[in-house]
Amino acid sequence: MRGTLAFIGTTIGGAIGWWIGAKIGITTAVIVSAIGSGVGLYYSKRIADAVIP
Repeated sequence: MRGTLAFIGTTIGGAIGWWIGAKIGITTAVIVSAIGSGVGLYYSKRIADAVIP
């Protein structure tokens, strides 16, 4: 279950990063998406650790 939540958080973080970065350019979208994926992974794992015993 933690892996599924991490996957969902990473996907959402990457999508938000892509959406923000695409307003500037394709290279920026890739970079900001990667950063967003990392942030999404970090916070989704923290939430999963707090919620799932």
